Amino acid sequence: MIQAGLDWALGVGLVAGVDEVGRGPLLGDVVVAAVILDPKRPIIGLQDSKKLSEKRRAALAVEIHEKALAVCLARASVAEIDALNILQATLLAMRRAVEGLALQPVFCQIDGNRVPPGLPCPAEAVIKGDGKIAAIAAASIVAKVQRDSEMHALHRRHPEYGFDRHKGYGTKQHLAALLTFGVLAEHRRSFAPVKACIANQ
Repeated sequence: MIQAGLDWALGVGLVAGVDEVGRGPLLGDVVVAAVILDPKRPIIGLQDSKKLSEKRRAALAVEIHEKALAVCLARASVAEIDALNILQATLLAMRRAVEGLALQPVFCQIDGNRVPPGLPCPAEAVIKGDGKIAAIAAASIVAKVQRDSEMHALHRRHPEYGFDRHKGYGTKQHLAALLTFGVLAEHRRSFAPVKACIANQ
């Protein structure tokens, strides 16, 4: 059940929901969104982005950008993922998303079980928060729509890999394409399947 969160209910002030997309794939940036919703402009149908159709996610993302008080998309690059590891790169991108908001929140609710260090405000981690807290759900939708659009763009450049379908995750199709066509600049070289492919070339 999606809730508004502790922000407006307790009169705390501006509270941001934060979520990431792209920790698991073998290539591409990890993308994070931070969203501060406007209680005066409710958005119907917010939910964990993975439980929504692509068409519904796209429509909601437009509505979120239109109605939210603030939205910021941030990322950590493939180079940063390979240098730092995916967890530390994700936490870095989360901090960038919060710092990039046009309005500064007094509190953040972060999807998952880790609070990024160095945030400009107090925060709490909410396990499976994208299915519990509206602002986190909104962040998950915005981040997924952004990253999926990037995967579609990459597919247009390299259709043989099938990025439009698997979005960079390590599916059988993707692993077979890696072996056949090789590693792209966008691949995460620190990830085991990509590392193994490089070693066998």
